[in-house]
Amino acid sequence: MDFQLTDDQWALKRGVRELLTARFGPDELRAAAGAGSPDLDRALWRELGEAGFFALRLPEADGGVGLGLPEAVLAFEEAGRVLLPGPLIATHLAAGAVDGAATGEAVVTAVDGVLVEWLDQADAVRGDATGAEPLRSVDPLTPVHRVPAAVSPGADPEAVLLTSLLTAAEQLGTAARTCELAVQHARTREQFGQPIGAFQAVKHLCAQLLVRVEVARAAVYAAAVTADPVDVAAARLLADEAAVRGARDCLQVHGGMGFTWESEVHLFLKRAWLRTQRTGGDTESDELLADDLLAGMG
Repeated sequence: MDFQLTDDQWALKRGVRELLTARFGPDELRAAAGAGSPDLDRALWRELGEAGFFALRLPEADGGVGLGLPEAVLAFEEAGRVLLPGPLIATHLAAGAVDGAATGEAVVTAVDGVLVEWLDQADAVRGDATGAEPLRSVDPLTPVHRVPAAVSPGADPEAVLLTSLLTAAEQLGTAARTCELAVQHARTREQFGQPIGAFQAVKHLCAQLLVRVEVARAAVYAAAVTADPVDVAAARLLADEAAVRGARDCLQVHGGMGFTWESEVHLFLKRAWLRTQRTGGDTESDELLADDLLAGMG
C-alpha cells in the first residue's frame, strides 16, 4: 500500500494552505481571539464553499469536487494548522444533505455527543439540541453548548467515524504547526549568548515534537486510505496526543511569552483540548482498540 501523496494531492494541500494563510493568518487569529465573543466570518465561510472545501467528497454529478477521504484529510489538516474556527466538519458532512452546506451559504453544526459547537450561529443543527445550555469554552474561538445526556441521540456510525478521522486530521495540522513554532523560536531566541535550541533540554523537546507529529501523520494518512474503525481509533489517539503534548511542549519552549495574547501558541493548546472532547475521543478509541485486541486473542 502506497501512502505517498500524489502530485494532485500535493497541489491540493498547497492550494488549501495558500487560501487559508492568506485569509486567516496569525494576525487574523490573534485579532479574532482578542475580539471578545467569537463571531463566525460568513464571507470566509462562503469563500471556503466556493473553493470546494465543504463539497470535496460530494460526487461531481451532485455539484461536488468528487474527491475522496484522503483528500478531505489533507484539507482538514491545513485547517488545523491555522486554527480555522467554525463547525467545519459538521458542515462538510452535511454537504449534499443540507441546502447551502456545500457552497458555504449555510453553517451546519451537529450533536454528536454532549457538546455542540457554534450552536447559536448555525443555520441548521443535525441531531436534537433540545435543552442545550451554553458553557464557558476554554477555546475563545469556539463557543459550546452542553446537551443533556438524556436527550443526546448519538450519531450514526459513519458520522462518528468521519468526525473522528477529520478531527484527527485537524489535530495533526495543529501538532505540525506547534512543532514549527517551537523550532523557529528555539533558533532565534538567545540566552547566555546562544540560541536556546543549542541547549540539550530544548533540543529534546523539539525532537519529541517532531517524532509525535510524524507518527501521527503516518497513522492518520493510513486511516484515511483504509477507513477502518480500528485504524481511525488508533490515528485519533496518536493525533490527540501529538496536538495536546505538542502544544504544551511548544509553550515550554516559548516560556512565559507563549501564554501572552501577543502569541498564538496558547490558542493551539486550548483548541487541541477542546477537540479531544469530540466524539471518538480517548475513551471511545481506547475501548474500540481493546475490543479489537481481545477479539484477536480469542
